[in-house]
Amino acid sequence: MSIGRINRTRGIALAAITSTAVVASVLFVQNSADADPKPTLEQAKAQVAELQHKAEAAGEAANDLRGQIKASSDRVKSLQAGIKTQQVQVDGVKRQIGSLAVAGYQTSGMTTTAQLLLSTNPDQFLSQASTAQAFAGQQNSALRRFQTAQGKLTDLQASEQSELAALQEVQAKQNELKKQIQTNLDAAEKVLSKLSDAERARIQAENDREEDAARKSRPTREGDRLDDLNIPVSGRAGAAINYAMAQLGDPYVWGADGPSSFDCSGLTMAAWARAGVSLSHSSKAQASEGRRVSKSMLKPGDLVFYYSPISHVAMYIGNGRIVHASRPGKPVKIDDVDLMPYNTAVRPG
Repeated sequence: MSIGRINRTRGIALAAITSTAVVASVLFVQNSADADPKPTLEQAKAQVAELQHKAEAAGEAANDLRGQIKASSDRVKSLQAGIKTQQVQVDGVKRQIGSLAVAGYQTSGMTTTAQLLLSTNPDQFLSQASTAQAFAGQQNSALRRFQTAQGKLTDLQASEQSELAALQEVQAKQNELKKQIQTNLDAAEKVLSKLSDAERARIQAENDREEDAARKSRPTREGDRLDDLNIPVSGRAGAAINYAMAQLGDPYVWGADGPSSFDCSGLTMAAWARAGVSLSHSSKAQASEGRRVSKSMLKPGDLVFYYSPISHVAMYIGNGRIVHASRPGKPVKIDDVDLMPYNTAVRPG
């Protein structure tokens, strides 16, 4: 057999082997995907809860950047105002230099004697001539003022560009966290899609019952002492609790702080704002915006923080209970204080 025929035969055999391997690989991937086990109802609920918590954690991390973004934006606005003011000063000095240059040009081609002879008012000219050196000094002074003003303007413009770059970097981080929120929520929906229609309907019915029960736990009117829930508290803490309890049953929405939807730090911020206390829209930041209290010394109105790093905040309402905007897919509701990994607590105001 010729060498050419041998090579052709080997080539055909290799192609056949390669094609078989590719087909087998595709079938293996398809079978693996098809073999992905369908979770039980309880497994699906646990997976969804974990993914929704990850979405909330990403949301609170994005919330934590709000303060940086606002501070940076305020600095940019301040620098831009300074640039505008400084530009006016630079333009004014430039006009002064222009006027001095014109005045100098108009007399630069004539000797002092000639100017005296041609003057319609010799006495006035002699008086002006006595200040000729002062005029030259004005030109030098104006040039120095221009250099100083222009230098300051350049520094302000450089600072603005630097601050704008920093602002864009923080905004990019926040946008990435927002994507993580949606990625986790999409993953949760994918888990639910593996369930049967009946199982999904069962989960929806459970959620509806939970929301309905939460709404029925609202105080009869805002301003109650919440005696029916055994929360005998008044003053600023009472005002904060009354507001939070009035939101029972409202949905969790990232970034929301009312009036009809909240995320965890949005609810506590809005509640304590009703009591006249300003808090940041961030669970991590709120953990530093009050007096630290131990778990054994919790009082109604205190803020309780969970996980490490902190990614959730709730309001203590007494008797081992909290009210909080729990997580995506769940309403504002009352839960046990030990429902989540406890981190720390503070007393605002």
